[in-house]
Amino acid sequence: MDIREFSMDLFSLKGKTAIVTGGNTGLGQAFALALAKAGANVFIPTVMDDDGETRRLIEAEGRRAELLTIDITGDGAPEAVVERCVATLGAVDIVVNSAGICNIAAVDQFDRAQWDPMIALNLTAAFELSYAASKLMIEQRSGKIINIASLFSFLGGQWSPAYAATKHGLAGFTKAYCDELAQYNVQVNAIAPGYYATAITQATRSDPQASQRVLDHIPAGRWGEVADLMGATVFLASRASDYVNGHVLVVDGGYLVR
Repeated sequence: MDIREFSMDLFSLKGKTAIVTGGNTGLGQAFALALAKAGANVFIPTVMDDDGETRRLIEAEGRRAELLTIDITGDGAPEAVVERCVATLGAVDIVVNSAGICNIAAVDQFDRAQWDPMIALNLTAAFELSYAASKLMIEQRSGKIINIASLFSFLGGQWSPAYAATKHGLAGFTKAYCDELAQYNVQVNAIAPGYYATAITQATRSDPQASQRVLDHIPAGRWGEVADLMGATVFLASRASDYVNGHVLVVDGGYLVR
């Protein structure tokens, strides 16, 4: 593309359809709404009820929202999600693997009962949904897969070895799938959020000493707000990022540099 052809329209998602797992709560809701604001219709597989808030937010942008109550770790669930999305919204152009959990326990208490559900949801479900969607993306010679990694894709992490393992795994999976799918004009990237003001971090933020320990590591001097992730999501989902592939984009206020 000649530089004179560059246009802000490259960031538009008008006419696109996105699947966002866990897209009606926490960071996932921000991802879903960002895509809708950029023009995409959004399909959300979820096990959590938000009383219709996410649907209202998306429809207020003039976009369609379809929610499907389903456990995406179940047998055949990822394929069912893709099929239902195509049936209701007509296509799958973007996949955001956002659903995840973080069980916490001391190392001598963190056993398979803690480990297995996190591997199933955080890593295996992301692979299986990407696998199902990539078949369509290969056929249509276009697509965007965005995995939600973490600072713990780079760090260790006390009290949750499974969380660190799944987020390291997602970073590796992102690079591996990029290497396979780039030839089909499918871009596979990841976003690694830092420390954000969400329900999951409420306990830490409400403890002044614990909160300050986190803030001391963030050059920006504040906890992230979910809106801080929305621009990165639109960029990686849009044509503006067509030559960005296999990248883990850290959005952490500078945490990793300190």
